[in-house]
Amino acid sequence: MRIAMVGAGYVGLVSGACFAEFGVEVRVVDTDAARIAALREGRIPIYEPGLDRLVADNLRDRRLSFTTDLAAAVRGADAVFLAVGTPSRRGDGHADLSYVFAAAEQVARAAEDPLVLVTKSTVPVGTGRRVQELVRRVRPDLDIAVASNPEFLREGSAIGDFMRPDRVVIGTDSERAREVLRRLYRPLYLIETPIVATSIETAELIKYAANAFLAMKITFINEMADLCEAAGADVHDVARGIGLDGRIGRKFLHPGPGYGGSCFPKDTLALARTAQSLGAPARLVETTIAVNEARKARMAERVIAACGGSVAGLAIAVLGLTFKPETDDMRDAPSLAVVPRLVEAGARLRAFDPAGMENARALLPAAGIEYAAGALEAAQGADALVLLTEWNEFRALSPDRLRAAMRGDVVLDLRNVWDPAAMREAGFRYHSIGRP
Repeated sequence: MRIAMVGAGYVGLVSGACFAEFGVEVRVVDTDAARIAALREGRIPIYEPGLDRLVADNLRDRRLSFTTDLAAAVRGADAVFLAVGTPSRRGDGHADLSYVFAAAEQVARAAEDPLVLVTKSTVPVGTGRRVQELVRRVRPDLDIAVASNPEFLREGSAIGDFMRPDRVVIGTDSERAREVLRRLYRPLYLIETPIVATSIETAELIKYAANAFLAMKITFINEMADLCEAAGADVHDVARGIGLDGRIGRKFLHPGPGYGGSCFPKDTLALARTAQSLGAPARLVETTIAVNEARKARMAERVIAACGGSVAGLAIAVLGLTFKPETDDMRDAPSLAVVPRLVEAGARLRAFDPAGMENARALLPAAGIEYAAGALEAAQGADALVLLTEWNEFRALSPDRLRAAMRGDVVLDLRNVWDPAAMREAGFRYHSIGRP
């Protein structure tokens, strides 16, 4: 089979490389000529473990190719996937669908034979029908079947998520589109992956509902962490106690400074706005958004309070800048709320992140922040240390070595990666989330 993937961003690149690994001939098309040139040379513009090898292997075996020529990519394709961005629209929080509609129109105009047009991008319910109307208007002479096939890729483990997913969702009212997608996903049928075949609208809503529910789960345990601190309880025991209930489950019950990333913030906001526009407001989702934003802003105040009420003139080490480990993604990361506030309060920051510092430099204040080559270098001479992202290499840091490197003794572990007893024994005034 042959497919085209429109968009060489995170979703398009990972999905295209994984489909190629399934044995499909994949052409990834993008308007960014520099990005396409880099990909042809095997240079990956994003950080995702294992993606460089997957791309290199499939480039070598000629199952994967990259181009800026959309017409050439579409020619002869059994299916064309739209994997373009849907950022939050400025002003109202709705998803910006202009890239989706522009790409759909371009594909329709370029198509020479009947094909299946699949929305891989995360789009609000109702978008697929609008795409369907658009392509019928542009090409009334051609049978273009429309489907929704949302992605469920977690940054840092996206390849495993694609190759061994919890489920595959196929939304379409076209039997031809359904059959093409079943053939594409045949390797997953063989390992008995659940396939959810449904309508376009339902498939679109499944994606948003899944992300909103996970965001609410994170926000819930964060509020329970605050309650644990006030009551002298331990949030980890609470999380384990409720997570053992099969109706709740253990995942996403890890307290921290708030969720971020490319999906949860924009998808919860888009779902809330869509629900409002349809007259069925999602109050839980709206509250989740407000609580999460307030939490990220409040984390800097926790740091200031732990330092005696003022950080003016203090040297503070910051470990971790990305929104989660195993990615270089800085979108809506808690660090974007915490770091500027500390700089504004007069602190001098030295930061280290294993993958995100290049992206961080473009988003964080140029003044007041120095970037270190490693965690211990960041901690050298610091009056206080703040851990924002739970990279594994930070978990392995020796408390004694940290204490020897630092001038002060204040540590704020906003991901609860260190053992409180060990940190206290090393001489730290140790603060964590939701633990007595």
